[in-house]
Amino acid sequence: MNKEIIKKFFSQTIRNDFTLNIIYAVATGIIVGLSAVLFHNSIEFFNELFFHQTASGLFFLGAAAVIIIPAIGMLIQSVMIFLSPEYASKKGVTEVIKAVALNGNRIPFRSTIFNFLASVISIGSGNTVGPEGPAARLGGGIANKFAFVFKLPDNKKSILTAAGAGAAISAIFNTPIGGIFFALEIILLNEFSTTSVPILILSSISASAISRTFLGNESIFVFHSPNPGSYLYLYHYALLGVLAGIISFAFVSYSNKTEKIFSRILKKIPQWIVMTSIGLLVGITGYFYKYIFGIGYNGINQILSGSLTFQVVLILLVLKFILVPLILNSGGFGGIFAPSLFIGACSGYLYGSGLNYLLGNQFDVTAFVLVGMGAVLGGINFIPISAILIIFEMTKDYSFILPLMLAVVTSTMFVQLTLKKSIHERYLEQQGYRISTTRDIKFRLIPVKSVMRKDIVLISEDTLLPHLIKDLIESKQSVFYVVDKEGNLNGYISESELKELITEYESIRDILVARDISKNKIVTVLEDDTLDEVLKLFEIYDINEIPVISADKKKVLGTISRNDIIAVYNKENLRAEIIEQLSFNLLKLEKVKRIKVFEGYSIIEKIPPQELIGKTLSQLDFRKNFGLEILMIKKDFSKNENIVFPHSNYVIEKDDKLILFGKDEDVDNFENL
Repeated sequence: MNKEIIKKFFSQTIRNDFTLNIIYAVATGIIVGLSAVLFHNSIEFFNELFFHQTASGLFFLGAAAVIIIPAIGMLIQSVMIFLSPEYASKKGVTEVIKAVALNGNRIPFRSTIFNFLASVISIGSGNTVGPEGPAARLGGGIANKFAFVFKLPDNKKSILTAAGAGAAISAIFNTPIGGIFFALEIILLNEFSTTSVPILILSSISASAISRTFLGNESIFVFHSPNPGSYLYLYHYALLGVLAGIISFAFVSYSNKTEKIFSRILKKIPQWIVMTSIGLLVGITGYFYKYIFGIGYNGINQILSGSLTFQVVLILLVLKFILVPLILNSGGFGGIFAPSLFIGACSGYLYGSGLNYLLGNQFDVTAFVLVGMGAVLGGINFIPISAILIIFEMTKDYSFILPLMLAVVTSTMFVQLTLKKSIHERYLEQQGYRISTTRDIKFRLIPVKSVMRKDIVLISEDTLLPHLIKDLIESKQSVFYVVDKEGNLNGYISESELKELITEYESIRDILVARDISKNKIVTVLEDDTLDEVLKLFEIYDINEIPVISADKKKVLGTISRNDIIAVYNKENLRAEIIEQLSFNLLKLEKVKRIKVFEGYSIIEKIPPQELIGKTLSQLDFRKNFGLEILMIKKDFSKNENIVFPHSNYVIEKDDKLILFGKDEDVDNFENL
């Protein structure tokens, strides 16, 4: 009897969605934590391999052997890129952001392994980049694979992918709170829910516990407890924030410039030559200034201890500033967090030392170094909260928290006012994405064919002027599209062209045909293009309507206008708000039970009729054929209901439960199918 009670208790508990979230979060944290430990040890392994074993093999070069090592690392990476260009292109935090924003999109696991190997080779061979970007990519990729292996619903895939990236940051930096806010600020684009936060917390804590168990609990940085001085001197830290903002702005701008330059260079010169040359440049600078090699934490500790001169720190700042974008934009793998900390440490040291020299004061330069690290980290990456928490957790010192907060916020505000977008958003834009929130990216990726209007007016190119005017008067459209005898698009005629001819109508009525007055320069889009691409065209050409043409770019299939896009945006926003506000009630819907949302509109749950099973949502086109919106789909996994937010290629299955929203009459019609 007792066994049956215990069995029933655990059976009911494991079916509870909250309990499952805890299990998924902890499991994700443990897996990612172990992966982060492997990543850390792999960097040390390759560092040993390159700088000791490889360098000893180049004994005939003496100390100059270190010049060759970063070049070897870059050469190996270039070969990897040549052999697997598809996997090489999916690098960095941006891939995790896209996977989350696209509602649980798959991150190829082979790409995750590729990025892991390329990154440890890059950092291990002394290239002056950081481990956090690759670590977040690794954590997000592993968590994404975990979610797909266990066939979790799309919303859980997104949350766990974000949690994996944050957990990796937590494990690598030993900053569990910073990892949580990294996931919130960068991966989730500051969009989160009451469901996602506990998962982020548990996965971050689990990963940090694993990391501390295997790698220790010591602070990365070694320094005496800083003395930030009297609160009367807080304005000095605000000015340091402005300086950090300027440096962050310059770094992001310079990175964008070098990216464009390399995109042109790599079309003319083989990538292996370019990357190897950059590696040689790193090696040469590292030969003279060894602290430029690798992640740079040893260099930061030297700055904190005051062991380096003003001139050396200035040179290290310039070298790190120049080399990091060259490595990354030429094709190298690595992150910008650690370089941001290094640049910030140099900036804070130079600023604090300069104040002491110019004003004759005895400020504690250590406080300025630590504050500078946070200010540049926040400025370059647009992560004010994460920057504050990461520095606080890495240093384990509360004494300079107020100056740190002031400088980080000042720096981040300066960059936001000047650049408007973070470095990660700019990378996404270069790939064709324009985002501000995850809801926004989902809207922008809607294909044109699901929005376009097909009620267009096609006019033969031989149509006489009187017939044109007659058609214009009788038609509701303000633009006619001119086609030849084969139906191929030749141009368009709008009301403005016809109005200009009215004064000379009698003399030209039997002379002019549509071909004579149509405009041939016409902007077009394909039906598989996205709303994001259409929005760009509206902005560039300042037009209100664009024809949609066939793949062969000849036939006109329909049109899309600014008003169409605005209507879709409003509808998607309404849909998202309904899901957010009614998610708790939706989970409790019984079969064919309805919820009245507002007057004339309802939500219904219904098992799909037989004729819908096996078809994709794009084939069924619920908006067009039923007048309904699919909010979500409930799936029955071992009696535990899970929520799926479906995409256009989703295939309806027998046991699905469709959650639909629309007008009452449309709901009634579908309910009776």
